[in-house]
Amino acid sequence: MTLTGISKENFDDVISHCQSIRSTKNRSLRTCIALLLVKLRTGLSNQMLSTLFNIEKSGVRRALRTARKELTETFTPNYVGFGHLSRRDVIENHTRPLAQEIFGSIVEKPAILVVDGTYIYIQKSSNFKFQRRSFSQHKNRPLVKPMVIVSTTGYIVSVLGPYLADLKNNDANILKHSIKTNVEDIQDWLQQDDILVVDRGFRDSIDFLDSLGIKAHMPAFLPKGHKQHTVDEANSARLVTKIRWIVESVNGRLKQWRYLQNVVPNTQIPYIGEYVCLIVALCNKYRRPLNQGNQDSDQILGAKMKYLASQRNMLQERVESEALHRRISSWKALDAEDCVVEFPRLSPDELRNLTVGIYQLKLARSYTTEHLSEDGDYSIMVNSEIPDVLRVRIQSRHISSKQYLLWIQYSSGSVTGWYCQCRAGARVVGACAHVASVLWYLGYGRHTESITGVQNWANYLEDAAVIPELMDESESEDSATEE
Repeated sequence: MTLTGISKENFDDVISHCQSIRSTKNRSLRTCIALLLVKLRTGLSNQMLSTLFNIEKSGVRRALRTARKELTETFTPNYVGFGHLSRRDVIENHTRPLAQEIFGSIVEKPAILVVDGTYIYIQKSSNFKFQRRSFSQHKNRPLVKPMVIVSTTGYIVSVLGPYLADLKNNDANILKHSIKTNVEDIQDWLQQDDILVVDRGFRDSIDFLDSLGIKAHMPAFLPKGHKQHTVDEANSARLVTKIRWIVESVNGRLKQWRYLQNVVPNTQIPYIGEYVCLIVALCNKYRRPLNQGNQDSDQILGAKMKYLASQRNMLQERVESEALHRRISSWKALDAEDCVVEFPRLSPDELRNLTVGIYQLKLARSYTTEHLSEDGDYSIMVNSEIPDVLRVRIQSRHISSKQYLLWIQYSSGSVTGWYCQCRAGARVVGACAHVASVLWYLGYGRHTESITGVQNWANYLEDAAVIPELMDESESEDSATEE
């Protein structure tokens, strides 16, 4: 598993697809396939593989070429591509019930796919035209872009490309090109009312997909001049991200094969597509789906999220109508032990029920570590005129000069509302990471025996911004007097 990414039993199954490779005096069939899998999994150089396998470097190159051709012809087509499984198979066996509940239809279930591009870095080329077309202004380095199409369970349906990386090859143009050129008969596979879940990079392809009868779900853009999404925009974006995260996890799984994570030599560019498809085929065949979901719990969660998406943020309206964000003098900072004794204790399950996910809770410990004061308490602000609402100021984790105010409304037994001034802070389908961190600390973290902080590695480094004084003022005065 460490060297090849698959178990011994899986390796034997791969070997069963490769009977046409003949053994030589320098390497056997198993060694030939093992060389390629170790190369992809570890990203080792041919020189290192030559040392490990005790084969000359020229023999390693020949073995890698032979194994790549054989697996590309006999193994890969069975487990990746629109032709290797039907649309009905994706709907019945590779669609999470939560996705059908949120975006689909109970009567006629559509095919729901999640689409995103990934990056494979390459060397800078001495061919100036190719250098310009392979340079990504987004990543500021040369790369190629495969387009990954996955189901909502994490099963990889197909990988398109790889494509160039210039402005003409953005995600929207790649998707339109694939459909217009009917790559892998994608036009016959997709049908009217099927659903594609995408990110904002596909904005220029939305009208094209609509003309084909394909529904695209994408998070809304923040209008120019606005600092925060509306409640409806933030809620709809949360519905999209609840389904779209799967493609990011799939890309992370693919990059576990170090060959795709390292900088690929330009001499290997002709074979990048074959290597990517081979790794995808190995994942589809031998790895478990990232998230199959549960029929009952997914339907309940989906119905809950759709209901919440139609609600208003009553606390936001209260903050704006009563100008709670302007009445600075009315809010007093108190110790957490004194001011939030009545704040309800929350179990991990109750926290996940409030945040409708775990990503925000994963960030809670990091936010809490930064905002704990010397005596170990959050800086909580309360207003004597509003006993059921507390206010907290949270530092942005991205921008040092930016802070957000947030409000949480609660009773003795439950949390009844929240609102944060960040971009997504108005949503009621779950909570932003700032609100989630306060809920985690006040409802759960401060009641545990100890809160394990996140290590600050800056303590082991020098800081040029801090210049210690060589002597204090009294020493300066004494030295001046002596002189």
